[in-house]
Amino acid sequence: MTTLRLRDVRAGYDGREVVRAVSAEVPRGSWLAIVGPNGAGKSTLLKTMAGLLPGAGEVLLDGRPVHTLSRRDKARKVGYSPQDPILPGGLTVTDYALLGRTPHLGPLAREGAADLSVVEGVLTRLDLTGLAGRRLGTLSGGERQRAVLARVLTQQAGLLLLDEPTTGLDIGHAQAMLELIDRLRREDGTTVVSTLHDLTFAAQYADHVLLLSAGEVVAAGTPAEVLTAEALARYYGAAADILTAGRGELVVAPIRPPK
Repeated sequence: MTTLRLRDVRAGYDGREVVRAVSAEVPRGSWLAIVGPNGAGKSTLLKTMAGLLPGAGEVLLDGRPVHTLSRRDKARKVGYSPQDPILPGGLTVTDYALLGRTPHLGPLAREGAADLSVVEGVLTRLDLTGLAGRRLGTLSGGERQRAVLARVLTQQAGLLLLDEPTTGLDIGHAQAMLELIDRLRREDGTTVVSTLHDLTFAAQYADHVLLLSAGEVVAAGTPAEVLTAEALARYYGAAADILTAGRGELVVAPIRPPK
């Protein structure tokens, strides 16, 4: 289990600041959804949390700055799934998922029965068993996205950083993936931070929501506090109603603007 804390985080590219003064705390076992319009800095912030992009301010894992962790320790603590991963097309789904076990192996050790068992369990949960022997280069976009998550989940890290994990997935597989992530959070105490374009999914799965606009936090709180019709109109330029479904779930429903 991992606690994540951000203190005045700033980051960008080529001397251009993309994320400005972001502070947040993600308690162990909770789910933070980072939302915002295109270009708001969501992916940049996630990469900075993962230690993949240098920045100012502090990113602390269990009180320790992420940049002080060795590569192996970071891989044991943090599982990161990029939005557009570059995949080795010749590897099978199983072999690719096994890469997630690397941080848990010795320098010259090979995967054992326990590692294979972890992979098999993850592939089953992600409905990938039938694709286990398929090469990554033959998969559809949605299948590749699930394979990437499989590799991340086999790390068994305490913190998952997921950049648009439902991209390319149909609604059934998207729900199944988010349900699996939520089960890991509840049963294993896994801490989750994800960027999500689908605001209904963000409202229904996340405990807390961080709304970015032009690299700055413009709203933070529970889904009901952040995802309001007024906020969507102001920061997304979108007309939407916030509805309540039969069991109390929030639904963000786009509506056609009046003519």
